[in-house]
Amino acid sequence: MTGARNDRDRGWPWRSWSALDEVERVDVYTRQSLYLLLWCSLGFVLLGGANEADPAPVQLSLVLLGAAVLGVLGTRALTAVADLYPASGPLPWRHLGPLLAACVLAVAGLLALPQDLRIAAGAGIWVVLAWALGGLRDRVTTAALLVVLTLLPLALTGEWWAAGYGLIVSSFFVFTCRVSLWLLGVVTELDAARTAQSALAVAEERLRFSRDVHDVLGRRLSTIAVQAELAATLAGRGDAEAGARMLEVRGIAHEALREARELARGYRSTDLAQELEGARSLLRSAGIRTEVDVDGLDPAWHEPAGWVVREAVTNVLRHSAATAVAITYADRVLEVRNDGVGAAGSSDGSGLAGLRARLAPLGASLDVVHRAPSFAVRLLVPERDRTGAAS
Repeated sequence: MTGARNDRDRGWPWRSWSALDEVERVDVYTRQSLYLLLWCSLGFVLLGGANEADPAPVQLSLVLLGAAVLGVLGTRALTAVADLYPASGPLPWRHLGPLLAACVLAVAGLLALPQDLRIAAGAGIWVVLAWALGGLRDRVTTAALLVVLTLLPLALTGEWWAAGYGLIVSSFFVFTCRVSLWLLGVVTELDAARTAQSALAVAEERLRFSRDVHDVLGRRLSTIAVQAELAATLAGRGDAEAGARMLEVRGIAHEALREARELARGYRSTDLAQELEGARSLLRSAGIRTEVDVDGLDPAWHEPAGWVVREAVTNVLRHSAATAVAITYADRVLEVRNDGVGAAGSSDGSGLAGLRARLAPLGASLDVVHRAPSFAVRLLVPERDRTGAAS
């Protein structure tokens, strides 16, 4: 997630608000809000303390200059922490190191200031550390930060209550940073999920199209191959029927082209009666006896049954030496059985695996029964129909 967010962030500072997408706007809002809190808190404690201390102009100038340096380094560190979130490491020492070094030098410089101005300057250091490092999720770092933010007020004032005040306020600052970055992370994750959902929808549609191409064109091409082989045999014998067979091949090719165009447009649906008639005609052309009896099948399951018939008949032509095929329905089971399966036909190929995947969301199952020399593909229709009503 962090890498995706960083890719987004590279361009947004130079683009108008209207050119940003929703996630980029949330990112800009979150970061700018934290920057604003850091600088406003720093200015509030310094100006408030300076008014009470009434320091010398030189001392006030040095404190303001040091505060500006710490503010810039704190902003850079806060940016690095936001880029790291939600990971807890590795810590961005390239940005944290200069801030921590500057804070150590600033604490050492506090000894040269009068008491009131020292407290104001120390509060400025405290504010920068709290906002810049509050978003870090490393437990050891968070514990060390809370200890420093608890002891620093105690060291500056010498009052025991200052330690409790520092712990409570610093915990609130850390909580605010964490929640802000967490919300940004949630929005980013939702955007990533939405993108992934769109990609899955595209992949699912491609898979559906590939299945339809396999189912429709596979059978048509098998038919063309059978008819062409028969025409070649007839032509070798000098039979006048060869020309008629080739005309039939041409008709099948035109039909395959029409179905391919319908697939491309997404209009084609499977009709069981048409599939059964096509299967009977195709098997008859191949010299295979065909028995069809699917009376009693719920019309809601005609289209899935058409898928099964199409795939099973295609496999009979490709992989078997069958002489008879029976397409029957009884007791919620649609069965396509042939009597001449070969070794290749006994395997559960990609076509049947894809068909099983299409049927699973409908609540139906597909079984393959192989007892040589017979081979059967069985569609088990669930007790409820596809609309959810009892069948």
